[in-house]
Amino acid sequence: MTSPLNVVPKTEPVETGVRDVEGIASGLADVLADTYRLIFKTHAYHWNVTGPTFYSVHKLTEEQYEDMFTAADELAERIRSLGQLAPMQMADIMERSRVQDPKGVLSAGEMVEDLAADHEKLAHRLHGLVDLVEGRKDPVTEDLATERSAFHEQAAWMLRALAAH
Repeated sequence: MTSPLNVVPKTEPVETGVRDVEGIASGLADVLADTYRLIFKTHAYHWNVTGPTFYSVHKLTEEQYEDMFTAADELAERIRSLGQLAPMQMADIMERSRVQDPKGVLSAGEMVEDLAADHEKLAHRLHGLVDLVEGRKDPVTEDLATERSAFHEQAAWMLRALAAH
């Protein structure tokens, strides 16, 4: 008898009519990687921001990383719903992500600008995911990508508004 703890996750065929599940899952994994990196960066800035805008940046970043943490779960579960495996190694997250670590310690204004730029990168990547699923009978991923791109576009706008002089 096999122990339930010996069951290994694997890809599985999905019979929902979605075409090119591997390609779509890969696109979702890229977005998940960016999301995960941006969660960490946002949380790190949340912890370390100082100065007159501390409270505003601290509260805004908290709202944003909490939203992205929930989204990371939704993205991974969508990958699994397509019968594919979600990323399981930090090296995979790092390799797939376009979000980069900051160079040195940033001011509050530089943190805000850096996060805004990363949100724009992620929105752009999500627009690409919408294009990817077009014609592949996957309205669920398209809706998820559209919803997430709206969040990242709004997050970039709010951060830039906070940094406006």
